This record gives sequence, structure tokens and C-alpha cells, in this order.
Amino acid sequence: MSTDGGVPAPGWTVLAAGDGPRSDRAGSRPAAPVSGRRVVVQVVAAIVGVLLVVGLAGVTVVRRIAEREAVNDAAQQTDLLAVSVIMPALPEALADGDAAARAAFDEVVRGRVLGDRFVRVKVWSPTGTVLYSDATALVGARFTLDEGARAVLSAPATVAEVSDLGRPENVHERGQGRLLEVYRPVWTPSGRPLLFETYTRYGTVTSRTGDLWRGFGGIVISSLLLFLVLLLPLLWTLLDRQRRALAQREHLLRLAVDASEEERRRIAADLHDGVVQELVAASLAVAVAAERPAAGTATAAGTTAGTAGLRDSAAAVRAAVAGLRTLLVDIYPPTLRTAGVAGALEDLAAQVRVRGPEVVVEVDREVADALPDGTQRLVYRIARETLRNAAKHSGAARVTVTLGRHGDGVRLEVRDDGAGFVPDRAAVDARPGHLGLRLLADLAAEHGARLAVSSAPGAGCRWRLDVDAPGGPA
Repeated sequence: MSTDGGVPAPGWTVLAAGDGPRSDRAGSRPAAPVSGRRVVVQVVAAIVGVLLVVGLAGVTVVRRIAEREAVNDAAQQTDLLAVSVIMPALPEALADGDAAARAAFDEVVRGRVLGDRFVRVKVWSPTGTVLYSDATALVGARFTLDEGARAVLSAPATVAEVSDLGRPENVHERGQGRLLEVYRPVWTPSGRPLLFETYTRYGTVTSRTGDLWRGFGGIVISSLLLFLVLLLPLLWTLLDRQRRALAQREHLLRLAVDASEEERRRIAADLHDGVVQELVAASLAVAVAAERPAAGTATAAGTTAGTAGLRDSAAAVRAAVAGLRTLLVDIYPPTLRTAGVAGALEDLAAQVRVRGPEVVVEVDREVADALPDGTQRLVYRIARETLRNAAKHSGAARVTVTLGRHGDGVRLEVRDDGAGFVPDRAAVDARPGHLGLRLLADLAAEHGARLAVSSAPGAGCRWRLDVDAPGGPA
């Protein structure tokens, strides 16, 4: 494909994508209020998410707290047993391995210590021999005391920890599940130190965890639910205010647009009926005066010079009138209101022909007349700027303007055989004195139209404006 001059046709550069009016697109001012139901659902989902996170974190924290409290509780219980039960019943002969003393001590342990809470009791010698255990198979066995056990014998203290059931001395506790073990020193009546050790079921930790979680979780969940109940009315009120503010803003924008059009129409009427008429009258008066030289003492040379000056003034006034009439058409072309965009394009072409190029206008009047007023103004403004650019900057000899249906929409095309240009460069560096590609693109984008240009140096220029037809797809 090539242009009429044999130069290959350049590709198309899209300046406005036609993806809906700018006020409806992301990144610009919102055109519709936020869905209240959607926001409420999002807030509720967020609070549920917070509840889940708080619940998981709370379970971990509460479990650690419960374990620490259960361990401390087991240590206190063991201390109480050691002082109130074990040491008063501890026979001296137990340290020597006497069987009768061990049997007497076993009766006390089984009667007053063992039960649902304590499942195992051991008494150790400092050398690691099991002097007593309710698991009789351990009695007399010798194991190596760990560092913690040796430390409490030298520096009396009570130590509580989760039992390591993998150690050989705990082989008989492995069927009891997880256990807490507590050990501390006790003394025989003669003051000989022994190691007293108890084993407690870990279920006390689980029970304590449940108690703490019920208190903690109940407070947190009820607080979040109360927060949600208090937040939703406030949120709904804010959304309602936003909807009203957006509706008011859109109403004001519509009023501003209508007022702008009305003001343009009023200014055009005032200029036409006032200044233009006065200038026309002045032009006629000056012209008449130029044709009727003053009588009296004026010389022929003076009369000729005065007449020439009056004629020049009349010409200047007529030029001012023409300029004002052009301005009137620019501000608010009367044919756009009375004859529609088809008539306005014909008048525009007539103005451009005065500057030299041949302008051909081909308009489907049925399609043009069906366009809404806003779309007609858009078509006119795009055509006006592209025609003027062709006349002033391209040196074109012929310009063709077509407006008609294209697919599901309406297309305006302005084509010239001028010098052409590089669209990408012109979009960045618009020449002073005319609108420039960026402003044309903004104008089309404001109405959700698609604007594209095809041009290259020596290849002329083609503009295409595509808009939705009335009743066409959105």
C-alpha cells in the first residue's frame, strides 16, 4: 500500500484508545460510588482474617504460658510434698537400702502422694542409685545423674521440666504419655542429702491451656465483634456521604459544562450583534467618506492622500470584521447548532479554502445528524484542528474530510497530501501556535473516542477519529 505520491504509507499511531470516557477509567477521578455491600464484605473478611491470625497466635502464646504455669505449679506441689510428707516420713535406713524402711516409705507414698496428679515418685542417692521408686523394678538400679540433678544437690533448688522419656532411667514412664518431672533435694533425719523426684501428667498443661484460652480468646473475639458492630454503621454512613458527594460533584460538572456552552453562545451573540455590527457600520462610513472628498481649500494632492488613507482604514476595519467573524465561528459555530456537524464542516472547509488548499467534504448526513450534541462538538473540534494544521503547517494541496458509519461506530477521517511529520516526535514537542497531538489525544480521550494518526515525512497525513454510534455497543 502506498500514498498517491508513491511513498509507502506509514503505520498508525494510536493517540487515544477509545476505552471509555476518561472519567470512567482507572487512574482518573471516580465516576461511580464505591459499592457499600462490597466494602462491608471486605471489612468483615478482614476481621475474620484478623480473628484467625489472632487465634493461631493466641493458641501458641497461651500454650506456652500454660506450660510455664503448669511447670511452676508442679514445682510448688513437689516442694509442698517434700516438706510436709516426704521428709517427715523419710527413714534413715532408706539411704542404706534397708527393705523394711523402703516398704514403710512406700506405704506413705502410695497412700498420700500417688494418684491422678503424681504418677511416679523416685528417691536417688547422690551417686545415682535409685533408693526408692513405686516402679519396684528400678529400685537398686544405678544411672548417671545429669548435670541439673547434681547441681541441685550441691546448691539446693527445685527444678521442673518436661521429662525426656528417651533416657534409660525413664523407661518405665514411657507408657504414661508426656510427663513433667520435678526434682529437688531432701534430707534424712541425720542430714544426709537425697534427690526427690516426681512425675506429673502433662494433661494438666492441656487443661490449663484450655482455661487460659477460653478467657483470652473470649475477650479478644468479643472485642473484635463489638468493634465490627460499632464500625459497620460508621462505615455505611461514610459510604453514603461519599455517594452523595459524588452525585453532587457530577451534577456540578454537568452544570459547569452546560454553563460553559451557554456562555460561549452568549459571547458569540454579543460579539455578532454588538462589536461586529459597529465595525461594519464604521467600515461603510469610512468607505463613503473616501468616495466624497472634502471641498474647500484642500489641494488635489491632499485630497488624494486623504482618500487613500480612508480607503486603507476601511480595509483595516473590514479585515477586523472578518477576524471577529472567524473568532465567532471558533467560539460557537452557529451552523453547528442550527445545521448540525455536517453544515459546520462545510463552513469550516470554506474557511480553509481561503488559505489555499482544495478541501473536499464527504459527510453521511443521516449518520451525522444522529450523533449526540457532545459527539458532534468533538467531531467538529477534531476536524477544525486537523484542517488548520494541514493548511498552516503541511503545505497540502488537497485535503479530504469524510464522516460516515464504520462498523458499529462512526468514523471521521481527515487526509492531506502535505509534507507529513513523525507522530511520536510531534506528540512530545508540539509546535507553538496550534493544539498539538497531546491535546488532540486528551480531547478524544475525554469522550472515550479512539484517535489515531498515520504520517511520515513526505507521506502526507491521515487522521482517524472513531466514536460509538448512537445505540451502538458501549
